[in-house]
Amino acid sequence: MDKRNILVRPAKTADFAQVKQVLADTFESTWRPEISAASAGRYLSSDIGGRYVDQNGLAFWVAEVDGRVAGMVHWSGDFIEALHVAGAYQRLGLGRQLLARAEQEIGKAGLEKVRLETDTFNQQSQTFYRAMGYVEMARYPDEEWDSGLTTILFEKPLVTG
Repeated sequence: MDKRNILVRPAKTADFAQVKQVLADTFESTWRPEISAASAGRYLSSDIGGRYVDQNGLAFWVAEVDGRVAGMVHWSGDFIEALHVAGAYQRLGLGRQLLARAEQEIGKAGLEKVRLETDTFNQQSQTFYRAMGYVEMARYPDEEWDSGLTTILFEKPLVTG
């Protein structure tokens, strides 16, 4: 068992720079190898990740490891918009803790299910979501990256009561 101090908590403005680093890390390791050079250039030149954090960051929950932000989750309604864990911190259970927090908060809001998306190339995330009880509901073209990818919609009913 890893002995590091892990804390999952609401994000603060002071976390934004570290959250942006988490997104940059996952962009480079997960998305950039799969998308076109033009799409990667657009993402980087328009600072989509940075603007996303600036606009929505106070709605995020972060996973902190030994005082450093190592992951984040963001949801809107019953839809998980983003779940990212920096590569150096994967396999510590941060993704599970962040996802569980999102599910708990979505359930507290009275919603009956959780939805999220990943892409077909991302076998690691598909395996993770299935292990967490998510079921594939649909596949459709991923228009976000303009790179010919296919998105998978996953859904999980929440236990109420």
